[in-house]
Amino acid sequence: MSFVRGSLSVLVFSLSAGAGAGAWAQSGQARPAATPTQTSTAGSRVGFINSQAILKGMPGYAQAESLWTKEAEGAQAEAVKLRAVFDTAVAQYQQSQAMMTPSNRTAKERQLQAQGDTLQGKLQALENKVRGKEQELLTPLQERLKAVIDGVRAEGNFAMIIDLSSQASINIVSFDKSLDITMRVAQRLAQTN
Repeated sequence: MSFVRGSLSVLVFSLSAGAGAGAWAQSGQARPAATPTQTSTAGSRVGFINSQAILKGMPGYAQAESLWTKEAEGAQAEAVKLRAVFDTAVAQYQQSQAMMTPSNRTAKERQLQAQGDTLQGKLQALENKVRGKEQELLTPLQERLKAVIDGVRAEGNFAMIIDLSSQASINIVSFDKSLDITMRVAQRLAQTN
């Protein structure tokens, strides 16, 4: 589990050519062929960033990561304790089941099943708590970064910005390095402090 596991997948799309595609698809009509003057993607620029690298360099990130790490470690310690209690109960049952009557064995198995279900609920609650803390800590940083990215995109007349640290960009195998605007975004962020 990591603090930033693709939490910020900034894909800023403003391609006017694709804006009406949904309307054509819903109407059931064939979309008319684009004329050279209608094709906005032909001359469109696409920029690339590494949002995780930028986030990690932002003021407040180290403190947020530290707070999240404490929360995650506390949740993990709690989960270990909860599992140990359940594992002990299962081990005790396994040692004594041969001496139990069938009805006692069935009752104990039901009890262990209920205890296991409760354990799963508690583990899920712990995971949700850690995930919520991550969102609470990252959201302000992400919103600030997105605002700067939007500004740089507009100024640079980019049709879209693709986040290379996002899982969605896994299929990008090569691109013009002059279109990597990570440093420009980082510098703009530094200017806004």
